[in-house]
Amino acid sequence: MAFLANRAVNRVHLHSAFVTFAQGAGGLFFFVFLLHAGVPIPAALLTQAAVVVGRFVVRPTLLPLAKRFGVKRLLIAGSAVMALQYPLLAFVHGIGPALAALAAVSGLGEVLYWMSYNAYYAAIGDAEHRGHQVAAREALMALIGIVSPLAGASLLLTLGPLAAFSLVAVIQLAAVWPILRTPEVPVKAQAPGALAAARPAFLMMVADGWFDTCWLFVWQIALFVTLKQSFSAYGGAMALAGLVGAGGALVLGPHVDAGHGRRSAAIAYSAGVAILILRVASLSRPSLAIAANAASALFFPLLIPVLVTVTANLNKASPCNLRFSMVTEAGWDIGCFAACLVTATLFAIGAPIELGVFLALPAMLGQWALLRRFYPKRAAALA
Repeated sequence: MAFLANRAVNRVHLHSAFVTFAQGAGGLFFFVFLLHAGVPIPAALLTQAAVVVGRFVVRPTLLPLAKRFGVKRLLIAGSAVMALQYPLLAFVHGIGPALAALAAVSGLGEVLYWMSYNAYYAAIGDAEHRGHQVAAREALMALIGIVSPLAGASLLLTLGPLAAFSLVAVIQLAAVWPILRTPEVPVKAQAPGALAAARPAFLMMVADGWFDTCWLFVWQIALFVTLKQSFSAYGGAMALAGLVGAGGALVLGPHVDAGHGRRSAAIAYSAGVAILILRVASLSRPSLAIAANAASALFFPLLIPVLVTVTANLNKASPCNLRFSMVTEAGWDIGCFAACLVTATLFAIGAPIELGVFLALPAMLGQWALLRRFYPKRAAALA
């Protein structure tokens, strides 16, 4: 069965399940907890901009470590450092040293983790079954997304921030266990052509960084504000979204592998545009915003198999998986940094939060146009 045929990929999916739970119970509350702790919206977005600046600066220095220790060990280190960011959240009370420490640790953990994870996942996966494998991962993550936000909200309300985020850190650390027995992916001392191989995916990731900022970060802030800064209402809304999106990925993933990538991309991005319009229209009414958030859960299970099939297969075919990820992750940082600066400036001068949400549209359309080049029309694919 293409969904589960690769045992190493299955173990990475189990690893991703732990990370997804930690992100759902802790990471989803990153921005909303900053607002709750007295950090203004522009400052929260500038904190994220500082995180990606740290990622961008540190990333080139990790190549010698990867050459010596391999990609998997960097992935394990990234999982551990990412765990540290959660307890630090509890010490943030407005703008100050704790917020600066949080940005520094988050930047280091994220650059170690996501650069390694994307390279590792691309290397051990199967190009011919990529859509199936990504679909299985996204379905598992969506199922976990039902439970984890409810758990996070409950822990925050019953145990308090320090205990709640410390438990989340333990779950993040537990994510190391499934990948201890997976194969190592070595990094070549020299890889001519690696940077050129990553160029086709670079612009897609710039667009993705801008899109994720507006679609995820700004929307989380907007939803929390609309729900009167209630952790329980916010967690419930995110859990409902997980329930809605749990089965979506299993539909389009095999569709991509069967040669219907262009059609799958059209379906995904058409749904995304419709959902974006609903989001923008919903922010004056909490019940409609919850419905829009639930509908949003359909988009990523539709999008990720289409997007990751292209980027992961380009990565697998490149001379060096890690160097490819270094370039594409740098592209994501550039897009995220630009979007954070633009939205923070808009909110600082009094622009409505709906505008920040709507700014996901140009990145979405640009990414769609770029992806179409990698998916031939059905007749050409069959030929």
